[in-house]
Amino acid sequence: MGMRRFAMGWVLFAGLATGASATADTADDRARAQDDRIAELERTVGVLVEELERTRRDLALPEDAEMSSKFGHGPGASKIYDIARGLSIGGYGEGYYRKLVDDDGGSKDRADLLRLVLYTGYKFTDNIIFNAEIEFEHATTGSTESSGGGSVSVEFAQLDFMWKDWINFRTGLLLVPMGFINEIHEPPFYYGVNRPEVERTIIPSTWRENGLGIFGTIADQVDYEAYVINGLNAEGFDSSGLRGGRQKGNRALAEHLAVVAKLEWSLLPELVVGGSVYHGKSGQNQNVGGIDIPDTPTTIWELHAQYQNHGFHARTLFTMAHLSETAGLTSALAPTAMGGTGELGAGEAIGGEMLGVYGEVAYNVLPLLFPSTEKALEPFFRFEYYDTQRDLPSGFSKDRTKEIEIYTFGMSFKPIPNVVLKADYRSRNSRSGTLSDEFNMGVGFVF
Repeated sequence: MGMRRFAMGWVLFAGLATGASATADTADDRARAQDDRIAELERTVGVLVEELERTRRDLALPEDAEMSSKFGHGPGASKIYDIARGLSIGGYGEGYYRKLVDDDGGSKDRADLLRLVLYTGYKFTDNIIFNAEIEFEHATTGSTESSGGGSVSVEFAQLDFMWKDWINFRTGLLLVPMGFINEIHEPPFYYGVNRPEVERTIIPSTWRENGLGIFGTIADQVDYEAYVINGLNAEGFDSSGLRGGRQKGNRALAEHLAVVAKLEWSLLPELVVGGSVYHGKSGQNQNVGGIDIPDTPTTIWELHAQYQNHGFHARTLFTMAHLSETAGLTSALAPTAMGGTGELGAGEAIGGEMLGVYGEVAYNVLPLLFPSTEKALEPFFRFEYYDTQRDLPSGFSKDRTKEIEIYTFGMSFKPIPNVVLKADYRSRNSRSGTLSDEFNMGVGFVF
């Protein structure tokens, strides 16, 4: 009987011990499983963080990255070249208020959301890059009681095939590489509410045409671009310049092609000098209502220089346009009563030679008062002179209202580099007749 009780006690003790051991093993297993789950969660979080960082790099530049111009584009349009792969989004916008001074009542004061622009780019590989600009002008495509409607346009759309620093290839709807403003026209990067008139009248900015060509940098100092593009359309020329001859990529006539090339040399980090030339026929083999449009060979060239150092800015540009066969073109586009197509008014003539020049200076005064500030306050002055009828074909009289001087005094304030507030006064004078002076206020941004 005693032995039986002893055996039963031993069995009970062994069972309790085994149960305790099993319970301990289960607790250890649970602890190890918990550790494994925590480790797996940490690995998952790490992978997600890396993926989000990669996506952020691919979609856009870091917010604190300094924007800079690359390969013939403004800083906003250059973001695509700095990402690793994938999609890039950027853009800019500008608006203004214009008060006319001493006008004759024929024009009205205006407030306008002038432009809202979206840059979209996609980097397929390190060597194949798509870049484009979509522009909305004047806030709406519908008409209003006070003015006509705006427009939506593709400003440029191109494919770049990157090969070497010194030579790369580009095709599509291209910005014509001439002057300062045609390629770099984002509002924080030029002075004044209005772009220089010389670069709107003689160089018809913003100017884009379909084409292809090459671009690159030589010895880290010389940037160049060279393209074959469809030529201008002389049917749109008039006594005020060449703007109406731009074809803008819209079913462009390409009977006559043109060549354009630009060269810029960074002599010093602070000093850039350069020039460009465009040449091609502009008639496009047209017969309008039985009237032949002359071939109208057209050459535009310009020289420019810019110096920037310690808040000081100076820029100058000189340009000329030379047109042949302007007597025949003027006759072809004359009023219908005079046997022409009616594109020109009575007595209006197209200049065989056009000239424009401007110079500007600015200085950032805020660092004089607050040396560590990142804000900028820049008074500036710009002088412009242009004449779209500097030389006329024989038999036509010069219109002295086409010879114009503009004096612009203004101020730009940048609370951050990407945002600008502007105000200026433009004194406009023509050799004949009167032009209203203007007081302008504007706002612009780029991202």
